[in-house]
Amino acid sequence: MAMRRALLPDMGLLQTFECAARHGNFSRAAEELNLTQSAVSRQVRELEEQTGLSLFERIRKRVVLSDAGASLLPEVRELLAGAERLMLGARSVGPRARRLRVATLPTFGSRWLVPRLGQFLARHPDVVLTLESRDRPFSFQDEAVDLVIHYGQPVWPGGVATFLCSELVVPVASRAVAADLSAGGAPDLAGAHLLHLTGRPGLWSQWCERFGHQGGDPWRGTRFDQFQMIIAAVQAGLGVGLLPSYLIEQETQRGDLVQLFDQPMPTETSYYIILPEGHQTNPAAQDFQNWLLEQPGRP
Repeated sequence: MAMRRALLPDMGLLQTFECAARHGNFSRAAEELNLTQSAVSRQVRELEEQTGLSLFERIRKRVVLSDAGASLLPEVRELLAGAERLMLGARSVGPRARRLRVATLPTFGSRWLVPRLGQFLARHPDVVLTLESRDRPFSFQDEAVDLVIHYGQPVWPGGVATFLCSELVVPVASRAVAADLSAGGAPDLAGAHLLHLTGRPGLWSQWCERFGHQGGDPWRGTRFDQFQMIIAAVQAGLGVGLLPSYLIEQETQRGDLVQLFDQPMPTETSYYIILPEGHQTNPAAQDFQNWLLEQPGRP
């Protein structure tokens, strides 16, 4: 869709507006921008004419954002930040470098992907990688992402899915909590405080039903919106978490977290690599996908 040039904002005017709004003073904005005060006033007026909005209220020697200016300011800051990211990204890429922008779930990225990234970067030193966290689907038309690691069904608007791995969840506790729950011999979850993921509220209920654990309400306990927080809560001794085994490899190997039962449960959905439809030939994205698929001990 073609852009209307008349509606494209002047970044210089936006920068002046943001600076004046931040200082609440045209003189201080002029000092920061190395302009005269009259130039700042002129640029603000020009932006007001272009938008049809009154952005400031002049009160004595101060300028105060109007309601319209206050509403516009967050979007202006977002535009300026995006422009800065664009320039930083452009300057970070050499003439032969390949740019790769990857989106991943936050906990998967921090606990499984990042510790292994050195292997990929060593193999492909010409790739300039940007790794971003996303916890829900988005449109490839709105965001220029080259590859997504997605948990769920193999469906993504405008994307092509490749199976990466399934997932096994296991019940774990800190050493102290595990010892308390096992005081009578086998671990007893009847009195345990259960930790839940808000995005998968029925996980504990499914696990208890699958393995025949009776006693206690499997819906009881505290809820968190990310596995990372559940891991921290388990480590802090707040209760028992039902966690993907690949996210807690180091903690279980060190003995910091204890698996209470040898009863791993596969979850209903899996992890997939998503490439934008029509862009599967992106060499850097293909290299990254191939590297992911050949990883030993994939989740």
